[in-house]
Amino acid sequence: MKVILLQDVKGKGKKGQMLEISDGYARNFLLPKKLAIEATPDAINTMRMNDKAATERAAKERAEALEISHKLREMTLVVTAKGGGAGKLFGSVTSQEIADALKAKSGIAIDKRKIVLSDSIKNVGTYTVQCKLGYEITAPLTVKIEEA
Repeated sequence: MKVILLQDVKGKGKKGQMLEISDGYARNFLLPKKLAIEATPDAINTMRMNDKAATERAAKERAEALEISHKLREMTLVVTAKGGGAGKLFGSVTSQEIADALKAKSGIAIDKRKIVLSDSIKNVGTYTVQCKLGYEITAPLTVKIEEA
């Protein structure tokens, strides 16, 4: 019996795959637990349309990530932090503070977990941080730290 998996099934396949499964396994396990549906022509057509939509969505998200990476390469973000004089800061500048400043000043929202700091930023100066945008796209962002 041909079925289309609705969820990942260990040892069988991933969500969205069409598989040839024994009738008993399909009827007694996969179908009652809603892990799969029978591969009717209508279900196959729906699966193909979903695959096409997912591919288009991924292409659009990749294009947006490329556009954001070009903006980040050209940008210098200024972040102010409390300092104790002589170029030292109280504490350090975190990726959350960089993400908040980026959102406030340019409208680009990047999750703090996607901003990679090579070392902690504890001094005033200019630093380059990497922003992971997904789809194996990373962009360097120049961050200028100023004392408040």
